[in-house]
Amino acid sequence: MEFSGTMGEQITKGLRRHVVLVAPEVHWNTGNIGRTCLGAGAHLHLVRPLGFRLDDKHLKRAGLDYWPKVNPRIWEDFTAFLEAMQPAAGQMLFFTKSASRSFWSMPRPERLFLVFGSETRGLPRAVIDSYADWLYRIPITEKIRSLNLSTAVGIALYESLRPGS
Repeated sequence: MEFSGTMGEQITKGLRRHVVLVAPEVHWNTGNIGRTCLGAGAHLHLVRPLGFRLDDKHLKRAGLDYWPKVNPRIWEDFTAFLEAMQPAAGQMLFFTKSASRSFWSMPRPERLFLVFGSETRGLPRAVIDSYADWLYRIPITEKIRSLNLSTAVGIALYESLRPGS
């Protein structure tokens, strides 16, 4: 298959990626994730409660001058997100450090929602229990408890875009 345009257009051609942050707490992580989403051609969804205000200067600083272009969708709760977006079976992957499956084995359908929990609590237990067959982890050594949320999102998002997978 032949592509034209920039490398980013080649990678994302035909793919629809969505990053979903459930109850994010740290404004600079969310700003950085928004910038990453914009660079990868992904849509950002924020599920309340948020640990910051959307007009927070630190959020905008982390997103640089890109933040106005990110245009995140804000949801009152996870149920509202599900009802509006109506992801099909296999279109949502949930990331948690306690999952047994590595993100390297994640499916890569055209439309994909990558779902992450808050920085301190992770995904709510109800979400983990409801989607136990769709849990993935990013392997790390025992030397740290977890990756920074914005780092984890970047790793998973770009892995989901990898050609030939």
